[in-house]
Amino acid sequence: HGKPIIVLPSQTSKGISRIVNTLKEGAAVTTTRALVHYVVTEYGVANLFGKNCQQRAKALIGIAHPDHREALERAVYKRFKNLY
Repeated sequence: HGKPIIVLPSQTSKGISRIVNTLKEGAAVTTTRALVHYVVTEYGVANLFGKNCQQRAKALIGIAHPDHREALERAVYKRFKNLY
């Protein structure tokens, strides 16, 4: 019994974060958020299974590149009106 895992670098070769707060308009979604249990970057593993949106955001920010974490935290605060 496998677990759904996504493995990716935290940012592109041009320094753009691969962990983002929203998808661009028209971006293809190939799996639902409920189907992903783990996301892995060079900064760690985020266990997303059974977590709500705020908990998922916190876990993903923890594995984002450090240069992008503050902006991601601001986006979470703006969306949920609190930080986690």
